Amino acid sequence: MVAEHTVKAFDDDITRLRGIVAEMGGLAELSVSEAMDALLRGDHDLAASVIARDKRIDQLEAEVDKLAIRVLALRAPMADDLREVIAALKIAGVIERIGDYAKNIAKRVGIIEGRKRFEPLTLIPAMNDLAAEMVHDVLTAFAARDPVVAAEIVQRDAKVDAFYDSIFRNLVSFMVENPATISSAAQLLFVARNIERIGDHATNIAEMVYYAATGMNLPDREEVLPPA
Repeated sequence: MVAEHTVKAFDDDITRLRGIVAEMGGLAELSVSEAMDALLRGDHDLAASVIARDKRIDQLEAEVDKLAIRVLALRAPMADDLREVIAALKIAGVIERIGDYAKNIAKRVGIIEGRKRFEPLTLIPAMNDLAAEMVHDVLTAFAARDPVVAAEIVQRDAKVDAFYDSIFRNLVSFMVENPATISSAAQLLFVARNIERIGDHATNIAEMVYYAATGMNLPDREEVLPPA
């Protein structure tokens, strides 16, 4: 009976741990989407909402840290269970960083001027959509413990990087041709860089999901084949 109770307590802790990570992920995903909406519309209220939400994401990360340490100390998980706890702990830290990048984008809303005149801004929403989709899908892969989807997500990061390279060249040319817009164009470059980092972090989560599910590290990215 004691052993059965211990197993149930451990299962409850794992379920709660996954739930907190899922809540964090949902909030971060929402922030990535709303930060871009705020930027495109010049919506200061929406930007403020994104910035305020970051505190809740930070609070949830602290809860994950506390619970994961308690599970490791009291339950002494082994093998698959240990990977599960460690993955949740690491993924929470990465999600917190995604929330920070969304917050950074929201903070640019009051700085960038003349949005309609910025041709490079037409590329940034598409780049953001791709990164946001990666975040959504990798959180789904985490919930389903799906290594196949995780491996596929890693491949998408190259598309985000290609977007960033294109936007970077476009913005540099724009600044050279329109010196008066250098300040705002530089802020857009900062936004694009933050989106690129969101894609990188979604990839990092995918690698952790793959390891937690299989006990193996993903091959180098260029060696990972998309699922048939």
